[in-house]
Amino acid sequence: MLTAVRQLAKNPAALRYLHTTKPKNGYIVLVPEIGEEGQAGDVIVKPDGLPAFNDITIENCLGAIGSQAGAVEKLVKRVESEIQELPENEKIDVGRVFKEFDEVTGPLDTTWGIAKALYLGNSTLIPTKSYMNIHERARNARASRFCNKTLFEALQEQESEDLQNPQEKRLLQKYLLEGKLNGLNLNNDSRNGLKEILMRLGKERATFKNKVNVSVHSFAHVVNDYQLVRDFPSTLLEATAIDPNAPITQGPWKFTLQPQIVEGFLKYCPDRMQRWNIWQANTRKASNYIEQSLENSTHLEKIRALRRRQAKALGYPNFATMSMQTKMVKEIPELKQVFSKLLQFAGPAQSVEIENLQQFASKSGFEHKLELCDITYWQRKYLLSEHKLDEEALRVYFPLPRVFSGLFALSEKLFNIKIVERKDAQVWQPAVKYFDVFDCDAANSNHPIGGFYVDCYSKENKFGKNNGWMVSVRNRNDAARLSPLCALIFNFNAPVDDKPYLLNIDDLKMVFKTFGSAMQHLLTRASFTDLAGLSGVEWDASQVASHVMCNFLDNPTILKTVSGHIETDEALPDDLAKNVRLLKTHLAGYNLCQELYLSDLDIELHQSEQFWAEIVRKLWPVYRCLPLDKKDSHPCSWTEIFSGDWGAAYFSHLYSKMIAADISDAFLENSTDISAVGKRFKDTFLASGSTMPTAEVFRHFRGRDPSVEALLKSLDISTVSQTSGDL
Repeated sequence: MLTAVRQLAKNPAALRYLHTTKPKNGYIVLVPEIGEEGQAGDVIVKPDGLPAFNDITIENCLGAIGSQAGAVEKLVKRVESEIQELPENEKIDVGRVFKEFDEVTGPLDTTWGIAKALYLGNSTLIPTKSYMNIHERARNARASRFCNKTLFEALQEQESEDLQNPQEKRLLQKYLLEGKLNGLNLNNDSRNGLKEILMRLGKERATFKNKVNVSVHSFAHVVNDYQLVRDFPSTLLEATAIDPNAPITQGPWKFTLQPQIVEGFLKYCPDRMQRWNIWQANTRKASNYIEQSLENSTHLEKIRALRRRQAKALGYPNFATMSMQTKMVKEIPELKQVFSKLLQFAGPAQSVEIENLQQFASKSGFEHKLELCDITYWQRKYLLSEHKLDEEALRVYFPLPRVFSGLFALSEKLFNIKIVERKDAQVWQPAVKYFDVFDCDAANSNHPIGGFYVDCYSKENKFGKNNGWMVSVRNRNDAARLSPLCALIFNFNAPVDDKPYLLNIDDLKMVFKTFGSAMQHLLTRASFTDLAGLSGVEWDASQVASHVMCNFLDNPTILKTVSGHIETDEALPDDLAKNVRLLKTHLAGYNLCQELYLSDLDIELHQSEQFWAEIVRKLWPVYRCLPLDKKDSHPCSWTEIFSGDWGAAYFSHLYSKMIAADISDAFLENSTDISAVGKRFKDTFLASGSTMPTAEVFRHFRGRDPSVEALLKSLDISTVSQTSGDL
């Protein structure tokens, strides 16, 4: 048997960063205890290029990652030595170095991607501890290319005009930016100071996360009365039942502060006092108002201060400005202008929406003024009463196999591709399926351009709410003649008595979003690993393809094509297909104002030096029409920002939606020939990867710069009658 390096060197691949993992600027990673050569092991790729999952074990993944990580680091050292030995005034051959890096990182990325797929698919195959060892070792080795000062300085001397290949120019820009954000342009003392800041920052972020986790799980609200949970979805009752073997109608049920549990409780519980109890516990968790030993206010301020120091050490006035270096929006004033344009319409719309909801609630016997803990409950009641829109009842029209067949058919029409199941592909568990993707526009349309696995029933159940991941197993790599491969992993409930899982509307949107990311990964035409698919795409553009695919569900005709009643296979009735869009547009102003508030709050927390609570009090009335509770401490549990990677980047979610809405509007403008628009989208956004800035890609597709108008129109809040202004 060939060693892992020899076997996979013929099939280099690139994961870069997993789709759900964003690149971190200036991080320090401790190498786990995996030796350079690792344990004896081998990750096997079959002659057809697919992983031989029947023969893959934890041991050979661990062994392979050690030797492959060592190979990457050895190449970095070799390139460093070559640079040091160059004659004076002679420059490094950048194109050759980039290709060599692609080749040697391929095996590492493939093993990393396989491990991620196995871990998410069934963590008993790759336990958490083993996967984290693989993840950290691979990430550290990959980062070594961007943390080498000798290479960075050599690339600084390289003139972009000297490079004939546009993709090499983009890679050069990437290396220089990564190097700068890793402090490679600093002297030794300054770099050591930066490392100390980052080490302290890592500890504070970990403490912040741990305190939130303890706060979430230490709260327990037990319900014994079935009448209080009678409207709850069965999935939520199953997730909260204290005795999982008892009938779900028997109880008791324990509700904690996991986000999905809180969301469901507030939406379905008819008792206002109990809703308020859950809501106030959720907004005050990890704050001074609950358990003093679990308060995060101190750590939040320390994280902000350390991020300020990090940014200033790297030459930026604040962390928010530093964050813009990896975004499509390059300037904070430009971003604030987008916020302002959206608020001009969302703000007045929000006021009208809450007033109308108050009137409905009052007519229904509600004797109080609506508060934040009441909104989703009364929204659900309104949609059910006025539009007969019952989200749970819609499930019977969306059996999982029917949805996937409709989604594949839509994608084939949009992008002129063929999706064909390969039944003899090895998989990690029997229910997993593998599909080849053929590009009918390609010169060799009979040869698959890539492929994807679908694992619908992973073991990683997440507290009553389904999740979806697009895992890059390998990126496209022309130098190694390697096609892209990914895995779509979901955690739906497995079929019972041969009855397929029935999706709700949130499930449906999540499937479409995940598949949109897969299309961007698979249909890329970028030659280099670090530019292919989603690799290197600006954070605020990384979700564009996923939202574009999801937006097709706003079209009743398309929605019907992915539906089929579980018993009769009849499509969703016209009236229901039309009303489903209300789940997006009802209270759209209210929801958009909430997104704008959080986006601006995140920016201000990372450019202002005011105490966090003062910033909250300043921004809240700008965006929210309901009053702020005096003890609301939501930033103290904002893990996405203060322990995750989204500091000064939260707006990226909203910005991707805005870009996607503008793209989707092009499909609406050409509704009689969506295939032509699909081809243009395929040839620009899906094909480009990060070979050019997303702003330029958008101009190629739309012929102009992005606008907020399409997003407002898609939410039905752009009409003058709803707002105080016009576009």
